[in-house]
Amino acid sequence: MKILIADDELVSRKKMDKLILSLGHKTLVADDGSKAWEIWKNENPRMVITDWLMPGMDGLELCRKIRQSEGSHYTYLIMVTSKSDVHDMITGMDAGADDFISKPFIKEELAVRIRAGERILSFQSRDIVIFSLAKLAESRDAETGNHLERVRFYSKILAETLVRSGKLPVQLDNLFIENIFLTSPLHDIGKIGIPDHILLKPGRFNDKEFEIMKSHTLIGFETLNDALKRYPKADFLRMSAEIARSHHEKFDGSGYPDGLKGDEIPLSARIVALSDVYDALVSKRIYKNIYSHDMSKNIILNDSGIHFDPIVVDAFLICEEKFIEISARFAEEKK
Repeated sequence: MKILIADDELVSRKKMDKLILSLGHKTLVADDGSKAWEIWKNENPRMVITDWLMPGMDGLELCRKIRQSEGSHYTYLIMVTSKSDVHDMITGMDAGADDFISKPFIKEELAVRIRAGERILSFQSRDIVIFSLAKLAESRDAETGNHLERVRFYSKILAETLVRSGKLPVQLDNLFIENIFLTSPLHDIGKIGIPDHILLKPGRFNDKEFEIMKSHTLIGFETLNDALKRYPKADFLRMSAEIARSHHEKFDGSGYPDGLKGDEIPLSARIVALSDVYDALVSKRIYKNIYSHDMSKNIILNDSGIHFDPIVVDAFLICEEKFIEISARFAEEKK
C-alpha cells in the first residue's frame, strides 16, 4: 500500500518513513501541504499521514481538498499534531481526518494506527467488490433497478427484528446482521451464467428453460464457495454462498435446488427469500404490474409455513412499516 507522509519537520518525516517501510508499505514524502496535494492527485495513495501545522497549505486544508476530490477511491487520513484539545479534534474530523496521533509520537502507536486504517480500508474494498459483483449480475436485467439496495435493507431490518423478538433457537449477533446486509446483494450472482435468451425472456419459461434458470443458484454457490476455499476465514463468503444456493428453497421442502425443508434451510437464506419475493411483488416486472403493500403482505401471509418460515413472517409483520419506508426510499424513477 502507498502511504503519503506530509510533514515539514525532517526528523518526523524520516522517523515515519522508516517505520512505514518496516511495515511493508511504500512511502511518498512531501514537506508541505501543497506538494502533498500534487502527489495525492498523481499517485493515489490509500493513506495519508499529515502534520496539522505546515507552511502554505496546512493539514486541515489538505484533508478538505482530498475529501472534496476523492470518488470511490477512499483515502484514510491520519492527522499528526501537538494539539490535544477536544475542539481541535472536532475541527480535524470535520475537515475529514479519520484518526489523530499526538506529537511527539511513539512509533508503536503509529504502527497500531496504520494497521487500524488498513483494516478499515480492507472492509471498504470488500464492500465495493461485493456490490460491484452483484451489480454486474444485475446489469444484465434492465428491470431490477434498485432491487439490490432494497433487498439488503429489507434483510437487515428482518434480522434486527428477529434478534429483538427472541424467538430464534440460535443467538444472532451483530456480525450476522452486518454480513447479511453485506452479502444479500449477491443472492443472484449466478445469473451471470444464464444465457440472455432465457434471463431476458418476457414470457413464462418452458420446462427446459426453467431448469436452466434454476441453475443460477448452483452457479452462484460454486463461484462463491471457490472463493471461500481460498479465504476460509472470510465468514461473509460462507454466508453469501449459502444465500446464493438456498434463497429459492421453500419452508415446506418444495423449493430448489436441494428441496431443503424448515430449519434445514440456512436462516440467512430464509430471510433473503422473503425480502426478495416482497420486492418482486411491490415492483413492476415485465410479466406483472406493481402490487400494493397490503396485497403483497397477504400473499406472504398465505405462504407462511409453505414458502416462508413462519418466524420470519412474524418478524416481517412487526417491521412492515420499515419495509414500506425502504420501498419508497429506493423507488424506481418514473420514465
